[in-house]
Formats: sequence, C-alpha cells, structure tokens
Amino acid sequence: MSANHEVLLELQPHNNDALQALCGPLNANLQYMSDNLSVSIVNRAFSFRIRGQSSATKKAQILLLNLYKRLIHKKDIQLDRQEIHFEMCKVDDNYGIEVLQPSNSLKIAVPRNDNQHKYLNTIDHNVVTFGVGPAGTGKTFVAVMSALHYLRKGEVDRLILSRPAVDAGEKLGFLPGDMAQKVDPYLRPLYDALYDQIGSEQTNEWIDRGRIEIAPLAFIRGRTFNRSFIILDEGQNATRAQIRMLLTRIGFGSKMVMTGDLSQTDLSEQHSGLADAIHVLGEVNNIGFFEFELKDVVRHPVVRDIISAYENYKK
Repeated sequence: MSANHEVLLELQPHNNDALQALCGPLNANLQYMSDNLSVSIVNRAFSFRIRGQSSATKKAQILLLNLYKRLIHKKDIQLDRQEIHFEMCKVDDNYGIEVLQPSNSLKIAVPRNDNQHKYLNTIDHNVVTFGVGPAGTGKTFVAVMSALHYLRKGEVDRLILSRPAVDAGEKLGFLPGDMAQKVDPYLRPLYDALYDQIGSEQTNEWIDRGRIEIAPLAFIRGRTFNRSFIILDEGQNATRAQIRMLLTRIGFGSKMVMTGDLSQTDLSEQHSGLADAIHVLGEVNNIGFFEFELKDVVRHPVVRDIISAYENYKK
C-alpha cells in the first residue's frame, strides 16, 4: 500500500457561487466525495488540501477541477449527487464500480464494467457514436445515462429517443388508435430505460415539458435537432435511407448515439443501414465506434449462455 499523499489545489478563476455549489450545504458535497474516494478534503475559500493514497488524491483533484469548471459555465449553478457520481465514474476507466450508493431513495446509474466505462467515454468524445454488440450489454442503457447527464448539465436542451417500428412496416397509419397507442409497443423499452434511471414521475414530467421526446423513426423526417441528444435504439432494423436521414438531422450543439445488434436484424429484404454506416463512416472525424462482446452481457448469466449457444449453432 502506498503512503499517504497530500495535494494542494487552488481553484481559478474565483467564483463564489460556483464554490458554494461545489462544497454544498455544510460542505456536504465535499464529505460525499471524501467518503467515496477515501480521502480527506479540507478547504479554505478556494484553496483545497487533499490527503490520501496517491491515486485517490489524484482522482479527487481531477474531480474537483472538473466539477468546478462545469459549475462556472452553468446557467443554473447547482450540483446534485447524481452529477458528482457521474463525474467520479469519468475520472478514469477503472473507477466507479465500487462507488457507494448514498441511499435507496436516490437513483444513481453507474457503468457496470470496464467496457461500459469505455463506451461512455467514446460517447463523450464524439459527436456521433455507434454502439454495437449482443443483447444485454447495456448499449442503450449507458447511452441514456450519458444523455440524461448532458440534459441535467444544460449542455443539451432535449433528449430524442427513437426506434424503427419494423413490425409495423413503418406504416403506422393503418393501425387503430392515436399515435401513442400505435407506437407504444415498439418504444416501451426506451421508457423502461428512463424509468430505471430517473423514475416514471420525472420521465413523464420531462416528456410533458418537451425535454424528452420519444418517437418512431418514421416521425423524425424533415426535422433538424439543435442542442439535442439523439439516441436511435435497435438501429440494425433501420434501412440505409433511414440511417442516412437521421444522421443528417444533427444540428449545432447536438450528439447522437446509434445502438444495435447486427446479428439480430429483422429486415427481410434490405441490408441493415447500421452495418452500412459503420463501414462507410469508419474514417470520418468526430464519429466513434464501440463494440461490446459476449463477456460484457450484464443480464442473468443464462442470457450469455443462450447467446453463445446460438452463435455456436450458426457456425
């Protein structure tokens, strides 16, 4: 075990509102960081003294700098536990798995393995990210986690979630009922991802306010999304024309994530647009690619065995 290490940190430029938000009421935020990082954090105004293991003090230093920088540039200078926790997970690819859960009443979604961390970083450093791999690896869940973080920080104004309604042939007008009734079966997994992370009440409130929009791919044509975080789920079931259409909807200040499992396409006569886009856009700047493997499945262990059995059967 390495010896205790001490780091002195001076936050610049001085901003009293940002400092107050960073520390929290009665230094509650500093205590939360100290507990989770196993360090001691003591501050006097904008000067911070951090003591602990060398690697932990480095993480604490980076965490404080990142949070302070974000607070200075936020319109609404506030800091909640979810944002602190999320930044902890981004300090490096190996951190975050062991972070404590503060209470049962506070929902905090965290990456569950190293590849989910790396996927999160890929999303963070690119305008468009393609996340592919077997079912149950967290492709959509982590994308939603990232999108909600950007939404909370005020870096985007709305979250757009979409899926191709393949079973309906995108001809939803032939089905009875209003739009919600027609598309609900196809979009339900996206609602589930939101409910799991922020709860149904918060989800429905943000949908009512227009901060979250959930719609089938067929209803996105002709729109441009500025300051938005767009997620296409089940992208392997989108055609080439649909993928190209969605990619050209990106406006200023926006991010996009396309997820899918290329082994589970439901397109009967057309080539998957997701596979096509990955091939065509491989050398384009600001576009990232991440592929999960069978070992990354985080559902019941039997799911991994089922996927493996089917893959072996195909061979």
